[in-house]
Amino acid sequence: ATPSEKMDRFSWTDGVFLSFEKPVIQQPSIRLYDGENKTSFDSGTVRLTTHRIMWDDDEQEGRALALHHSLVKSLDQSASTITKSAKIVVHLLPPSLHRDQGPSVSSQFSYIKLSFRKGGQSDFLSLYKQTLSRKAWEVVQKPPVASRGDVKPSGRFRAGIVGIERSMQEKKHATDKQMSQAFQDLDGLIKKAKDMVTLADRFASKLEEKKGSVTDDETIAFKSYLLSIGIANPVTRETHGSGGVYHRELAKQLAQFLQKPLEESGGIMTLADVYCRFNRARGMELVSPDDVSSACRLFEQLRLPMRWEGGLCTC
Repeated sequence: ATPSEKMDRFSWTDGVFLSFEKPVIQQPSIRLYDGENKTSFDSGTVRLTTHRIMWDDDEQEGRALALHHSLVKSLDQSASTITKSAKIVVHLLPPSLHRDQGPSVSSQFSYIKLSFRKGGQSDFLSLYKQTLSRKAWEVVQKPPVASRGDVKPSGRFRAGIVGIERSMQEKKHATDKQMSQAFQDLDGLIKKAKDMVTLADRFASKLEEKKGSVTDDETIAFKSYLLSIGIANPVTRETHGSGGVYHRELAKQLAQFLQKPLEESGGIMTLADVYCRFNRARGMELVSPDDVSSACRLFEQLRLPMRWEGGLCTC
């Protein structure tokens, strides 16, 4: 059998999230193994959701697979070596008799492997285990039930195409109204943010003018206040490129920012907490979870006063 004729627990998918499905984390450059054998699914982005994992081919558009969480028995991992990348081992239950069409109808293995060529397997494995323990796919999705107060008396029922069109028009009107209100709030927030940036620039200029009369401690404290409210100039790809320089500078800024939050949280923070606090301080210049994770992994290499171990940031 060719490599692509295995993987019997997977099914083909269009890569679109289900209405009740929520994304958790994703990781690029993942190779799929059927047991110990390599498959033709050589490099793709794996997305973990509340109900399944999906693999999207990085090169061939529309070539995507899905593995439902209900088929997963347990998870394990194998560490990376000089010649091999780290892998997550997914032990599987027998395939269902009534399953969607996939790349194979049978396989000699009861497990598959996800090969993480660019790292990130520890964070992914931790979230994968948490997602499986919650068993969101077992929750029955029930339609909302209207209370008696919501029922409006009418002389006739809305039926047929006219009723459907009218209902869709009402939903569209309500959505448009909500979007309009949201953009008004966003415009107001952006205006306030611009005013704060202008004020901060004025203060920074004053500090430069009065270097002799302002102590180093006062200057450091002032810059710390600016960073904590998200006003200090954030490191971006536009200012530092998209390579290693960007992640190194991002790691330095992140380490400086995390000093106070880590003290307040007892010296330890999760990736989710770090990501949320850091992005909130950066204002409109948001960074991705992958960039934050990559920056955290450089703490020790750059001799910064932080450590990144098993998805946790410590000082």
